[in-house]
Amino acid sequence: MKQLNSQLLAELLDKRMADDQANGRVGGAGLCVMQDGKEVYKKYFGYKNQTLKIPMDDGDHTIFRLASMTKPITAIAVLIQVSRGLLDLDAPITNLLPQFSDMWVGELKDDKVVAKEPAKRLLTPRMLLSHQNGLHAGDLGNRQGLGTDEDRQDLAHIVNYFSTLKLDFQPTEAQMYSATAAFDVCARLVELTSGMPYNEFVTKEIFKPLDMVDTTFIPTDDQWSRFIVMHSRREENGVGISEDSATIPGCIFENFPITWFSGGAGLCSTLPDYVKFAEMLADSGRLPDGTQLVPEALIREMGTPWVPFEVMPVRERWGLGVRVITEEHWMPKGCFGWSGAYGSHFWVDPANKITAVYMKNSRYDGGAGSQTSSYFEQDVYAALE
Repeated sequence: MKQLNSQLLAELLDKRMADDQANGRVGGAGLCVMQDGKEVYKKYFGYKNQTLKIPMDDGDHTIFRLASMTKPITAIAVLIQVSRGLLDLDAPITNLLPQFSDMWVGELKDDKVVAKEPAKRLLTPRMLLSHQNGLHAGDLGNRQGLGTDEDRQDLAHIVNYFSTLKLDFQPTEAQMYSATAAFDVCARLVELTSGMPYNEFVTKEIFKPLDMVDTTFIPTDDQWSRFIVMHSRREENGVGISEDSATIPGCIFENFPITWFSGGAGLCSTLPDYVKFAEMLADSGRLPDGTQLVPEALIREMGTPWVPFEVMPVRERWGLGVRVITEEHWMPKGCFGWSGAYGSHFWVDPANKITAVYMKNSRYDGGAGSQTSSYFEQDVYAALE
């Protein structure tokens, strides 16, 4: 295990954030780096509200929209049910969701999505969690949309709608990112096996044990008042300027109603809360008191790349709800984590016992491979001795 130089880390991250703020790339953000269970760096930058110049003085209480950083939490919810013998990662989901028994791969004809051939394999939780399912994943999925307002009212309705869609590819024969659908199906499987609404399950089984007090699908009035305002960026005379960007009142992710507990994108959280979740992953599924939230073997399954190199010939491949580094670059092999569309980002490094979480909400430079995320990773590893 290599040690982080805390002074160098602070210098690198402080400089990076000063540059990003000066160029409007970041409006307000919070960063935390842990090593071996100890905080090495935590700091907040910029403004919660660009228009009113409200600083991040209450950083630990500032709430961020997680978007796809919801997915690793959903993966843990599934693994909890696997550990209890209520789900099997490789059993067909049709055992619980028979409406998925007659899926078809689609194709585009005359600008319409039509059936091409029957799916050769029934979908399984492992396929769903590792983006090897073809469900609302790519051009065909985007063209088929997200249904009607009635479909979007809750998980039961949206999952029924997803069962009517044509797949983008034959399951396991390709991989493509399923933005919400696959993880919404996983959340529905958790509902069916637990007999609880998904929001209640994750609160009882994950958030309360980890003392994640501000992570929720349904914010209280107080929590809504603590949300960071969405950031955007414009240029004037070649200089980037931060500004606020509108969001839809009462929605955490885009126009999704909060009654749709989207396993792919629906949660909000704080920096300290998500650090607790990441630290649990880094400690092989253990809670701070030493009890296992998830068996260690299943955390290893989560951080294992399940997509074959032949299907995904890149240095990062899908685990269960996370991306896994499979070829060392600035990050060592074996790191795993994920990002959100609004710029949040985290990873766990088992070899060096590092967890790192970056929270921001922006319509500029978000999602997988964002520049701010990559720079955060590079700066952390530049501080390793």
